[in-house]
Amino acid sequence: MHEFLAGARLLGGGWSWWRRRPGAMARGLIPAAIVGAVVLAALTALVVNLDAVGETLTPFADGWSPGWERTAELAAQGVVLVSAVVLVVVTFTALTLAVGEPFYDRIWRAVEQDTTGTVPEGSTGVWRGAADGVALVARGLVAAAVAGLLGLVPLVGAPLGWTAGVVLTGWVLAHELASRALVARGLSRRERDALLRAHRARALGFGVATQLCFLVPGGAVATMPAAVAGSTLLAQSVLPRGVAPLPVPARASGTGEVGSARPPAGGDAGRR
Repeated sequence: MHEFLAGARLLGGGWSWWRRRPGAMARGLIPAAIVGAVVLAALTALVVNLDAVGETLTPFADGWSPGWERTAELAAQGVVLVSAVVLVVVTFTALTLAVGEPFYDRIWRAVEQDTTGTVPEGSTGVWRGAADGVALVARGLVAAAVAGLLGLVPLVGAPLGWTAGVVLTGWVLAHELASRALVARGLSRRERDALLRAHRARALGFGVATQLCFLVPGGAVATMPAAVAGSTLLAQSVLPRGVAPLPVPARASGTGEVGSARPPAGGDAGRR
């Protein structure tokens, strides 16, 4: 539980960058707001037509008594809604990271510079973001399917499905949001998987906290910049002690983002 809470606190640490780098964080709201409007419209359309969806999925209950027929329809609606929410969160994150790559790259660089004194030199460009976005959606489909199946369990299906959806989506979010900082340090997907599995409770704490913020109306848009900053702190915290990012050439001063690179004090600065 201590590690789980430590992961949740890393998201809180991400919110602190509104005070440190308000300009970069504010720009991070732009892609989140655009994608959020599109995703919200799709979810609203589903909710409006949820009764019709329930009836379509339960033709087998047409001959049942009215009470049992309605129960079957509500169960089907619950499964669809749980699965849809999981997919909405994952799709929102994938699209926002892809659309907002330049904005979130600035946030990531700012956090790396402020906490370690330098910025890793590995590639974190648009194509990497697109590939990770596809992987994120694929994992989200699996999470949605599992949550939907659990929602079919009699009596406890609804809470079980919602809980599984939050936990599974939290893991997916933690993995993909932390990818930028880990890829920049030269880690392959297999190595990233192994590293986060070794710190599963911490990663889940961060991911579940992020997912719960996303479920609040308007929370996904407001939380996205903090999630990018917090996931950078998460990546730093799971790296073995003494592993420092490889520096990039110093940028010209006055850009308002990353200054000259310098080695982190003691090789472990910024570790949470």
